Amino acid sequence: MTAQDQQDRFQQFSLIKRIADALERMAPPRPAPADFSGAEAFIWHPSPGEFQPVPKVNRVPLELLRAIAPMRDRLLDNTVRFARGLPANNALLWGARGMGKSSLVKAVHARASEMVAADGPALKLVEIHREDIGTLPQCLSAMRRDNNRFVVFCDDLSFDDGDTSYKSLKAVLEGGIEGRPDNVIFYATSNRRHLLPRDMVENERATAINPGEAVEEKVSLSDRFGLWIGFHHCSQDDFLEMVRGYAAYYRLPIEPEALEARAKEWAMTRGGRSGRVAWQFIQDLAGELGTQLSDAG
Repeated sequence: MTAQDQQDRFQQFSLIKRIADALERMAPPRPAPADFSGAEAFIWHPSPGEFQPVPKVNRVPLELLRAIAPMRDRLLDNTVRFARGLPANNALLWGARGMGKSSLVKAVHARASEMVAADGPALKLVEIHREDIGTLPQCLSAMRRDNNRFVVFCDDLSFDDGDTSYKSLKAVLEGGIEGRPDNVIFYATSNRRHLLPRDMVENERATAINPGEAVEEKVSLSDRFGLWIGFHHCSQDDFLEMVRGYAAYYRLPIEPEALEARAKEWAMTRGGRSGRVAWQFIQDLAGELGTQLSDAG
C-alpha cells in the first residue's frame, strides 16, 4: 500500500467518524431507566414511554369479594407463586359483567404483595390500556431490565374486526424470540372467552379459503393464557351474600331483614344481579344512612 493509499484511507475513516458523531448528536436522547421505587402500581403511557405512579390503587379488600372463592384462590395461588419466582401462568379472567374480574386482580395483587413482602423483589402492578396493546413490547422492555416483579394488567381486553394488534400480543406472550420476561406476568379481563366477538369468528369461517385455519388463527390468542378463570351470573343467594358482606364490613346500621328486602328490590330495578349491582346498592344505602364507606371495616 502506497503512502497516498494510506492517506486516502485515513481521510475516508475520518469522514465516516465525523458523520457518525454528527448522527449521534442529532439522535434523541436515550430514555432514562424507569423508576419503580415510588409506588406499588403504575399506568403505562406509550407516549412518551413513561410509567405514571398511582398513589392509591382503587380496590376493595380481598375478603369483600364474595361468592367467587374458587376463582379467588386460583388467581391468588398463581400470583404468589410468580411473586416468589416460581413458574406461573398468564391469566385470562373472562365471563359475566360486573362479577369482580378486575377487582379480583387488584385485590389479589395487594394480598400477594403482603404475603411475599420479606421474601425478595417487590411485586408491582402495571396497567396497560386496551388501545396501547400494540406498544406492549416497549413496555416489557423497560421492565425486563428491572429487579422488581410485575403483574401487567389489561382490563376489558377484546379485539374487533379489522384489528390486528392481537397478533403482536400473541408473539409477546409466548411466540416471539424474546417472549415474556421472567419477571413479568400478564393478566387480562374480558367478557369474551376468546377475546373476539362471535360474529367475527363466524365471518372468518364463512369467507376464508380454509375456514378451519382462519378460525384457529383468531381463537389461538386465548390459548396463550395458561390459566382461564370463568365468571358466571350469580344466584340470588350469592347476591345476598355479597350485600351482607359489604354491610357487615362497613357496619351499616340496618336490620338484616330490611337489608335483604331492599337488596332484592334494588336488583329487580336493575334487571339483574352481580357484584357491581351489589356494590352500587351498598353505596346508595350508605348515602341514605349517612354512613361513610371508609377502609376501617
